[in-house]
Amino acid sequence: MVVSLKEIISDSEIGYIDDPEQRFITSGVSWESYEALIAKLEDNLHYRVTYLDGVLEIVSPSIRHEKVKSNTGMLLERFFYSKRIRCVPMGSSTFKNKAKKAGAEPDECYCIGDEKSIPDLVIEINITSGNVEKLEVYRRLGVTEVWMWKINGFSLYHLREETPLRFIDTYGYERITKSEFLPDLDISLLERCAVITDLVECIDEFEQGLKNNG
Repeated sequence: MVVSLKEIISDSEIGYIDDPEQRFITSGVSWESYEALIAKLEDNLHYRVTYLDGVLEIVSPSIRHEKVKSNTGMLLERFFYSKRIRCVPMGSSTFKNKAKKAGAEPDECYCIGDEKSIPDLVIEINITSGNVEKLEVYRRLGVTEVWMWKINGFSLYHLREETPLRFIDTYGYERITKSEFLPDLDISLLERCAVITDLVECIDEFEQGLKNNG
């Protein structure tokens, strides 16, 4: 079955979702309807779509969301370059698995080393809270590490497939204090710089912090 955005969301709700940082969540959506929707929105970078077991979430990011997202991606890529870490940026690509009934479009994501079909590191910027269990989505997709921005900082999670029962509350992910892919990255420095509005000041403070940290 082929559906459009208006067939899933009413005209009034489309007006609502166009407001900054708005979320629309509905349940009982078939996989075919989900795939039709993301195909319809393929050239529209304004929305982020997540799917899990028939629950569909569509997010219209705010300006603040996009500033934190852009700064985080820019600073991370400067860090990769300065440390000569090979990576493949994959942006907000759509990743989905029909058999596991899961799909997502992260804010930023990276393959560390060689390019892969699923990124190693995913970054989610949450200015307002969502109702879809993003960690469960990423577990089903096979993403190893997830960084979630909430309020003014990151919560980092690393997938522990060998001991999933120890981390039931976080869907098999362990909360960690530093990235296992990027152990030399000062997360507090990244957090501090990600919210700096002025681009030059943002980069200057980040690079000075990298120098101070050796």
